[in-house]
Amino acid sequence: MSSKSGRQLGKAVWWNGKWTNSEDAKISLFTHSLHYGLGAFEGIRCYKTKTGQAIFRLPEHTRRFFDSCKILEIKIPYTEKQINQAITETVRRSGLKSGCYIRPLVFLGDGPLGVFPGFDPPVEVAIMTWVWGAYLGAEAKAKGARIKISSFSRGAVNHTMSKAKLTGSYSTGILAKLEVKRMGYDEALLLDTDGFVAEGSGENIFIYRDGLLKTTPLTSVLPGITRATIIQLAQAEGIPVQEARFTRDELYTAEEAFFTGTAAEVTPIREVDDRKIGSGKPGEITKSLSKKFFDIVEGRNPKYSKWLTKI
Repeated sequence: MSSKSGRQLGKAVWWNGKWTNSEDAKISLFTHSLHYGLGAFEGIRCYKTKTGQAIFRLPEHTRRFFDSCKILEIKIPYTEKQINQAITETVRRSGLKSGCYIRPLVFLGDGPLGVFPGFDPPVEVAIMTWVWGAYLGAEAKAKGARIKISSFSRGAVNHTMSKAKLTGSYSTGILAKLEVKRMGYDEALLLDTDGFVAEGSGENIFIYRDGLLKTTPLTSVLPGITRATIIQLAQAEGIPVQEARFTRDELYTAEEAFFTGTAAEVTPIREVDDRKIGSGKPGEITKSLSKKFFDIVEGRNPKYSKWLTKI
């Protein structure tokens, strides 16, 4: 099944405990979250392995999904176990055989239309799937992305709830991405309100220099699950990792840089603001960590098989 945009969609959508298909999954124009942006979602990937499809770090994603709902005061009417089962069954019914992207989504439905939704608004929960390849494009994945620092800033710690994967907070990332895409770049990089490097429009960022791997601390950025995975893999390989603020000029002079995220996976960065990063090609540390990551998600490293939920 394909959408109007040509995206290949999974056959089944789980919606409030019932099954429907993508074409029939429609909402009211009076949906509260459509007007005011209060909702939460997850991005999860399922990979093809030798023994069948497997979802990467499903419990961690579901836990973050519930954390987001708690932060936003959305009372999700299901348990984590029920959502895990629903996600697994949605993939099974999707008809997508080579792995897929999974999107659990929670939002406020057709209820009071004002900023105040009431203390017991209707809560909608849906799970859908589609095929999503290289997030920033095949060339960026293979050769490294060209990125530019946006004029838009990532919100301060108490500006938006940065630990929630909040639908409304992505408007800043959208504006940043539109800005730099018009200039011909692959992705935007946002600084925080103090001028330090924060993250991409939808990815965490790492830099490497002089044997040290550094990434933005969890202040105003989302706690990425791929980010946590790469930190653990690097430490297992004896690579020192530091979670610390760094500046744009520190990024300019890095030997290597890369993005991480469920959609982006591990994407090298070859250029920032028209300055080459290192040699202008994916570096050895980046390539090594990327290979280790794909060995895990595609089931070639039994040491981390606990991170895979088989379908």
